[in-house]
Amino acid sequence: MIKRVSLVVLSMVLAVVTLLVAAQYAVGKSVVSFDQPKALGISVAIVVLLFLPPMFLSFFENGVVKVINAAYQSIIVLSFIGLIPMGFMTPNGSLLIVLTAVAGTLISMISTVMAVRTRNVISSRHT
Repeated sequence: MIKRVSLVVLSMVLAVVTLLVAAQYAVGKSVVSFDQPKALGISVAIVVLLFLPPMFLSFFENGVVKVINAAYQSIIVLSFIGLIPMGFMTPNGSLLIVLTAVAGTLISMISTVMAVRTRNVISSRHT
């Protein structure tokens, strides 16, 4: 349980860092940037709120809940994967955006695998 929760928290931190790096290298007026602190704060709050369901679901050991958690986290993985080509489209600072997106993808993939992983408990049977 601790591993699952910590991986979701780490994935959330990487998502916020990626958002802040993307805001630092904003390319237009219609994207989130540090010039609009209210919009940036709302975006960070939305990212944190979107990570609350998998964090909450990480506390449970039920198989169905684990599958739901993995499905939700796979959407997060796809979001990070979608950010990688977006980083290449940014003229300045694209390497930093790509690196944070790749790190987020890897951590989120590990978190998704850990969400459905079951413990191998050796039960002693008396035959």
